Amino acid sequence: MRKLILILALACSFNLFGQSIDTVAVRSAIERQIATYPESTLQDIYKSFYQEHFGPGHIISDTASARRYLMKELSEMGENQSPYFEPTSSQGDYVRVYLSAIANGLITAEQLLDALIRSANSRQEPTINWLEEWGTIVNVIQANKIEIEGFETDLLLLNEAARNNQAVHHSRRYNEAYHPHYRIVERSIFEIELRPSLK
Repeated sequence: MRKLILILALACSFNLFGQSIDTVAVRSAIERQIATYPESTLQDIYKSFYQEHFGPGHIISDTASARRYLMKELSEMGENQSPYFEPTSSQGDYVRVYLSAIANGLITAEQLLDALIRSANSRQEPTINWLEEWGTIVNVIQANKIEIEGFETDLLLLNEAARNNQAVHHSRRYNEAYHPHYRIVERSIFEIELRPSLK
């Protein structure tokens, strides 16, 4: 499986599939995440790029349940020092909007929910499949000798997840260190409707 990942990564890098992945941007995004969140594992890097690739559609079963879950999460949030927003990974198509923006009265829960749902509905089919992209991400980490604790163990599980287009949660280490509470919003919706309130 590891050999397959590397072959796919090289194929993507040399544009054999008709599309290419910006490996410099991928490396920059990985290094930014590790610098900002040192407790990140390979699972958290996978999650960030997965969110960029698929958008928020995979987390919305219906509007009512999305609203209930958002309100429940808001009610259970403790004090949160997170930023109000940040990019998901290397492409810039999606933004994580943290619930601290609601807790601090900058935007409303309904604004974020509406942006989330429209972001999920606006997602177009990616031109590169997820397994190919994941292979390139792994190749960038290995080629640049980026050290990530537990890399080899996590890689086996995440390669299988990538083969099935499977989403993952943040790692336990990440959750315990940062207590993340956010939703994914498409960048153009974010820039026009939410960012003006988050300056």
